[in-house]
Amino acid sequence: MMKNEKLRNIAIIAHVDHGKTTLVDEMLKQSGVYRENQAVVERVMDSNDLERERGITILAKNTAIQYQDVKINVVDTPGHADFGGEVERILKMVNGVILLVDAAEGPMPQTRFVLSKALELGHRVIVVVNKIDRPDQRVYEVIDEVLELLLDLDATPEQLDSPMLFCSGRQGTASVQPDVAGSDLKPLFDTILEYIPAPDADVDAPFQMLVSSIDYNEFVGRIAIGRIERGAIKQNQEIAVCNYHDPDAAPKKAKATALYEFDGLGKVPVTESTAGNIIAMSGIGDVTIGDTICAPDAVEPIEFVKISAPTIEMTFSVNDSPFAGREGRFVTPRQLRERLIRETMKDVSLRVTETDSTDAFNVAGRGEMSLSILIETMRREGYELQVSPPRVLYQEIDGVKCEPIERLVVDVPSDCVGAVMEKIGSRKGDLVEMTPVGDRMKVEFLVPARGLFGYRNEFLTDTKGEGIMASVFDSYAPMKGEIQRRNTGSLVAFETGEAVTYGLFNAQERGVLFIGAGTPVYAGMVVGETPKAEDISVNVCKKKQLTNMRASGSDDALRLIPPRQMSLEQCLEFLADDELLECTPENLRLRKRILDHGDRMKALKGGQK
Repeated sequence: MMKNEKLRNIAIIAHVDHGKTTLVDEMLKQSGVYRENQAVVERVMDSNDLERERGITILAKNTAIQYQDVKINVVDTPGHADFGGEVERILKMVNGVILLVDAAEGPMPQTRFVLSKALELGHRVIVVVNKIDRPDQRVYEVIDEVLELLLDLDATPEQLDSPMLFCSGRQGTASVQPDVAGSDLKPLFDTILEYIPAPDADVDAPFQMLVSSIDYNEFVGRIAIGRIERGAIKQNQEIAVCNYHDPDAAPKKAKATALYEFDGLGKVPVTESTAGNIIAMSGIGDVTIGDTICAPDAVEPIEFVKISAPTIEMTFSVNDSPFAGREGRFVTPRQLRERLIRETMKDVSLRVTETDSTDAFNVAGRGEMSLSILIETMRREGYELQVSPPRVLYQEIDGVKCEPIERLVVDVPSDCVGAVMEKIGSRKGDLVEMTPVGDRMKVEFLVPARGLFGYRNEFLTDTKGEGIMASVFDSYAPMKGEIQRRNTGSLVAFETGEAVTYGLFNAQERGVLFIGAGTPVYAGMVVGETPKAEDISVNVCKKKQLTNMRASGSDDALRLIPPRQMSLEQCLEFLADDELLECTPENLRLRKRILDHGDRMKALKGGQK
């Protein structure tokens, strides 16, 4: 078997915010991708608007750099646990990984998850301790923690002996010694060439490629991305598409109308490509992730990585509120269904199922974050929809009802540990270990996934905004009993109209408002939160009655407390079981499932939710 020595395929894996995208920026700069006078954007790989706003990577991206005369294909992967499906399939394309670990935080839950996936595939690992320029860095402790993690995950002797580098992604330096400052990334590039194996290049065998990612373009349709396992492909060549997990289906015939290889930040059209290369191919209409593209005379599908099952589900339905159809462009069930099906083709860890109603669809994903990103993306595209509160997906194992358990790691100031432990304890969490890190404490719990719904805001309050929390799916375990979802009630608008200062002034005595004066409201819409555990109906449209003695202008003296501005995540966390969230391109509105006050009271008395 020949190896293509002019080629290396690597993925960069890490926990969220450990500096993957920033390091790729510097690798691109130092390999000469940019012209000398070119204006360079920070975090250039985060090309999506949402990624730039939130400062996280959502979709895996491909790039390639030239070092000496070797082409290095680099895949930047998401670090957030909810996008684990992205990471799993991307690892199939590469021959080795760069594991990035923050020099202060050390290995976090997602570090553990992505590393275990890489080790399972037998990939070689280069450990990079990043952000060594942080004032609170603890490089030597982190080195020990990484070695412990490798031992814990049953790494092979070769994987345990992985090379370790010490980088500052922001300054673009790498060194082999923790206490010797580097001047550029040359040590990193050299280690990649030395340690990461070159891909197999059996050029003479029939063509075969596994589709690991999908890109979409309005002009050419779906673009399949993957690594050529063997053989070569030429432009306009006849190909066959098959799937390992669907052996009975007849292979689909197609033609590779355009081929691209990655170069720097863009795709470059090529007329042919050979084994070992990561390429993009257009011309296949309904290709999906996990398909195998091969030569028509040698149809041999490749097994696809089994993606972990989703753990959380929400119901997406057509907006049926009194304000439906005012703000969105896409409002029909058919448009909603098509959009969700289109998303499943890009995101393999997402699952869409029909419900009894033609207007509603169950959408299951890895976590609240991945579903909230989907909702936000759809809003920006002009969709109007309603979503239910998130709920966990249970599994029956040996006749016992089991629920998903998350491994939660919190990093908090020492004086806040008590408050956090109390809250997690009330949510049926079990303490696993506690480690002091300077004047802070790193605490690990195993918590039911439903116990974390709505906890993030409380956590930030309890830790005065200084705590860091991260969780990753651990396992399924028998049900842990009842967990109280929310101990506050909602302020519900009593009639439809426009909120006025007088009505809001009277309502704010009952709790915290979410809306200001001049906001259109409808009966059954949630306009605030009350500290009591039951809902209160308020009339926010109530105007002051005019008499001979009083002028309407005396409203000016009423002082309103500024309303609480809720983000999409906060709205989802706030939702009670009998509430829905109306999402339109312009607004987010919380509402009751049953809008009419009388009907709601009847349902409550009848013991129905």
